[in-house]
Amino acid sequence: MTKELYDFDAQYASHGVVCGVDEAGRGPLCGPVCVAAVVLDESDVIEGLNDSKKLSEKKREKLYDEITRRARAYSVVLVGPEKIDELNILGATMFGMRQAVEGLAVAADFALIDGNRCPQLAIPCEAVVKGDARAACISAASILAKVTRDRYMAELAKEYPQYHLEKHKGYPTKEHYALLDEYGVAPIYRKSFLKKRGYV
Repeated sequence: MTKELYDFDAQYASHGVVCGVDEAGRGPLCGPVCVAAVVLDESDVIEGLNDSKKLSEKKREKLYDEITRRARAYSVVLVGPEKIDELNILGATMFGMRQAVEGLAVAADFALIDGNRCPQLAIPCEAVVKGDARAACISAASILAKVTRDRYMAELAKEYPQYHLEKHKGYPTKEHYALLDEYGVAPIYRKSFLKKRGYV
């Protein structure tokens, strides 16, 4: 599996330095959307890369350490609820993707973006549907984004224990809505996500 992912990236080597970009947390009712960009070292293969959603939390944590130690460069950006409400979730994600690519210590010449659309970047890019399961650099970005956001939500859970964020990470579960009914909307919430249900 790992070889296939690196083989996918190798198709783009003629473009120069290639980075992979992915996000975590587009669907939750609260907290940030997290975006990561990664430039891998093709001569230092990290075994076990895959779509972060297909990996156990333990495996993701281990790979997070491997990626941050062995990648040529990486950049992680958190885009908060206010920006999400201002731009909408797609706009906020694209904004974060641009920031993440621009924040790389090794400038990329080309970007592979998970999904079906690209942000406006100063470099050429290509959208790759299900890219986190196809391209090594996007898979690495998906792991950094997911682990960073999960850690952030665990910290937020200490600040706002009433919402049980450590369990659902902010996603719209039945329990989460019940807790919102009970405790109301805190500043960490995306107001635009709650309008339809009449919370704001």
